[in-house]
Amino acid sequence: MDVKLVNPFIDATIHVLSSMAFTTAHVGKPYLKKDNLAKGDVTGIVGLIGETRGTLSISFSEECIIAIVSMMFGEKITVINEEVQDAVGELLNIVSGQARQKLEGMGRLLKGAIPTVISGKNHSITHITSHSIVAIPFETDAGRFTIEICLEE
Repeated sequence: MDVKLVNPFIDATIHVLSSMAFTTAHVGKPYLKKDNLAKGDVTGIVGLIGETRGTLSISFSEECIIAIVSMMFGEKITVINEEVQDAVGELLNIVSGQARQKLEGMGRLLKGAIPTVISGKNHSITHITSHSIVAIPFETDAGRFTIEICLEE
């Protein structure tokens, strides 16, 4: 997958977490993912359609998403509940929207579907295409999360 298609998602993720959750996210080394096992305890996934199709997911460790949502809400959250799952879907929507806006500026038109949120230890993520999945790990003071991008070439 062309790095020019991945960078808008990385940039949007960093910006959204900084502005909405006052959290600094440090990007790790991207890699090609070979399995469907989620890298976290709660995952949001959204389909992308347009001139190409694919999916975007964001998967948070429990400690990371609880800290992020606590910062967003301004109150202490202690467990992954419906509010946390809703926040994951909303974060994903905003990241997807900002990345798609940057891609549109590059002449690539994509639309996002309604996100789905899955939680639980060792859950799996199924992307809608059989193309390569690029996983990008992030580290925050609160823990780790990973975004995955799978777009048809």
